[in-house]
Amino acid sequence: MSTYKTFSINGEMRDVQAPDDMPLLWVLRDLLKLRGTKFGCGKALCGACTVHLDGEPVRACVLPVREALGKSVRTIEGLEKEGLHPLQEAWLEHQVSQCGYCQSGQLMAAAALLQREPDPTPSEIDAAMSGILCRCGTYPRIRAAIKSAAARLRTARRESA
Repeated sequence: MSTYKTFSINGEMRDVQAPDDMPLLWVLRDLLKLRGTKFGCGKALCGACTVHLDGEPVRACVLPVREALGKSVRTIEGLEKEGLHPLQEAWLEHQVSQCGYCQSGQLMAAAALLQREPDPTPSEIDAAMSGILCRCGTYPRIRAAIKSAAARLRTARRESA
């Protein structure tokens, strides 16, 4: 049975009418028309559908919308309020994207990593990114972009302090 649900998406309270067990991905893409989050495998194996739920990366393709109620959801559309996020700038600088399909999931996983660890080690980067598959194999460029973005964010924090 469809019921109304209210939750925060990208800092804005949104109402949707959806069944409790509808995957969050379909609520985002089909009902709210936020199509930056991609459908990949539908089994939480590839990571293309990664979004943040209360700041933690989750796979939206298997997360029932009822589990997002009362929590904050952030999608790739909400990664930065104005302009590009430092990760997106680094992605361009390091020419990470090829086909681009996994990029929203990659960026959301990387953003969660940098939120909890401002200067990640290579092994921390690998661990955080291990569940996001890239068909094009741009993993070395992804790692380099994350390191560049981390340095930019640390500099920005120092300058604003």
